[in-house]
Amino acid sequence: MGNPTGFIEIDRELPADRAPKERIRDWNEFHDHMHEEKLQEQGARCMDCGIPFCHTGNLVAGMASGCPINNLIPEWNDLVYRGLWREALERLHKTNNFPEFTGRVCPAPCEGSCVLGISEPPVTIKNIEAAIIDKGFLEGWVKPEPPEKRTGKHVGVVGSGPAGLAAADQLNKEGHEVTVYERADRIGGLLMYGIPNMKLDKKVVQRRIDLMAAEGVKFVTNTEVGKDLPAAKLLKDFDAVILAGGATKPRDLKIPGRELNGIHFAMEFLHANTKTLLDGRPTENYITAKDKHVLVIGGGDTGTDCVGTSMRHGCRSLTQLEILPKPPDERAANNPWPEWPKVYLLDYGQQEAKAVFGDDPRAYLTTAKEFIGDENGQVRAIRTVKIEWQKDENGRFTPKDVPGTEKEIPADLVLLAMGFLGPEDTILDGLGVERDARSNAKAEPGLYTTNIEGVFAAGDMRRGQSLVVWAIQEGRAAAAAVDKYLMMTK
Repeated sequence: MGNPTGFIEIDRELPADRAPKERIRDWNEFHDHMHEEKLQEQGARCMDCGIPFCHTGNLVAGMASGCPINNLIPEWNDLVYRGLWREALERLHKTNNFPEFTGRVCPAPCEGSCVLGISEPPVTIKNIEAAIIDKGFLEGWVKPEPPEKRTGKHVGVVGSGPAGLAAADQLNKEGHEVTVYERADRIGGLLMYGIPNMKLDKKVVQRRIDLMAAEGVKFVTNTEVGKDLPAAKLLKDFDAVILAGGATKPRDLKIPGRELNGIHFAMEFLHANTKTLLDGRPTENYITAKDKHVLVIGGGDTGTDCVGTSMRHGCRSLTQLEILPKPPDERAANNPWPEWPKVYLLDYGQQEAKAVFGDDPRAYLTTAKEFIGDENGQVRAIRTVKIEWQKDENGRFTPKDVPGTEKEIPADLVLLAMGFLGPEDTILDGLGVERDARSNAKAEPGLYTTNIEGVFAAGDMRRGQSLVVWAIQEGRAAAAAVDKYLMMTK
């Protein structure tokens, strides 16, 4: 730690975002960059805290506390403060294959457990991380480094999201021949098609894919294992297989009127939007929010992305339903450090909706009861009701309708963003992989082995819907398990 009093003398500062009404006119990333001198100042706020909880990566109260991939945060913060950017990049790449992704879309549990955050705003870890890797690419420090020797072992990876890519990257570095299968027409999984361009520019994703290809990783697109390619063929063609297809089965809302036109899962909307943007023309299944009354059901990151995308389309109005109560402005007594702080935030999409329509679009403690259609079978409104959380006979909190709070909201486009139930069935059934109680591929953490010899599972397909940084952690750990397995077999 180069500046022992930096955390006292320097206030937390982030780069300014582009103005909401300006940025909704394009699909460019909405964060501005910060000057190096300012970034060095922010690095100086990292204190000599003795035990840096920021890189512990534990689960506390069911949520990540600290960095799941154990980033060496105090080390590269200090190196940035001292202007040693290349050394900071080397430290960053020791634990993180894709800091350009996590530095943009990770919710930063590291900052939630920053020791400085007990009494002051935490260190701007996420912003510094993104700055390090962006400077590394800009300066030409990040170059293809193919392995010097090959082992002759072949590994197939199913799914090209963060878990699959991390596993492929690690195994390729060990000298194994790696082939990654992706059912979409572009590599990247949800990094490419699930997260909108203004949050994660697809040039940033493609840049890393191109680097991995130059290092020897083989990518196969437009191939869904279990349909386009028999799942059993993987077992014949490869010495080991990693299943990293994600948890992409969406949670539905089975209420009256669900069959009406104009009701879509969030990923249908987001995927088609990004493909249209990249292709330069509307896709066959493109869904537009232009001039429509948009209703988003679900308050997580995917819901926010639907809000931001709808704002860029030019929607007529926007409402977002959130079944949970509005979080407090500061940590509640039952949410102490180093737990993830469950506090009120106005994310980028809600900022944009507020700038245009005058208020946060989220309706808290509200649930949908019925979709209402017109004479043509098109949704035109939704009936909602306020709820309150009450304990049932088993002591569990359940939502109860509040009488007299029914309301009808105009809606000719409804987007369901209520999370995911687990992996799709095709490949798991095709290989006969056992499931756990939540329908995920059954594979123990640390081992990642399934009931099928030579088949491993990692990421959301194994643990369920989670953060991008957990996916990278799982991909790296599964790669280590596969490497050990390959080296013990002939």
